[in-house]
Amino acid sequence: MAEHVCPVWIGYLLASPLRKLFQNPDKILSPWVREGMTVLDVGCAMGFFTLPLARMVGPSGKVVCIDLQEKMIQALSRRARKADLLDRIDARICPSDSLGLADLNGQIDFTLLMAVVHEVPDPDRLFAELEPALKSTGRLLLAEPRGHVTEAEFDATLALAHQSGIGVVDTLQIRQSHAALLERAEELQGE
Repeated sequence: MAEHVCPVWIGYLLASPLRKLFQNPDKILSPWVREGMTVLDVGCAMGFFTLPLARMVGPSGKVVCIDLQEKMIQALSRRARKADLLDRIDARICPSDSLGLADLNGQIDFTLLMAVVHEVPDPDRLFAELEPALKSTGRLLLAEPRGHVTEAEFDATLALAHQSGIGVVDTLQIRQSHAALLERAEELQGE
């Protein structure tokens, strides 16, 4: 599903502990992620958000993380093993034309799309695949980097999500990002 894919070497920069100074996963995600949840991290790279999510969901939860690049998933798996979190993580390499989520229909409590939609050539398909995976109460945090995505482009992305039945609940303040919290909304489907 990727038109432009983040190079693997940038994955190492994105996984740097210094990133926590301006994008702290615990502060960003803890309001919505609880122990026992099933969480989806799309475009997980080397796990900057995946590992904190695995801590948040605890031993009774699960983080399904998806990336297009095998090397990103391999690095994430090494980091998860070292942090003793591998048993909470279902790391998947997705095919280039799909997220491969059919086995997760109705199982996802929370989805993270952090700086990934702008790399996807078919955002309509992305949201069409995400919507059925969400539980009826499922939420989605969508954030796109201000340096790559204009406010108008972000608004267009939110409109695509809305067309798939995932509507905006709130706008969020995440440094260097356009961000919103969305939820699955049964009444939006079929509009």
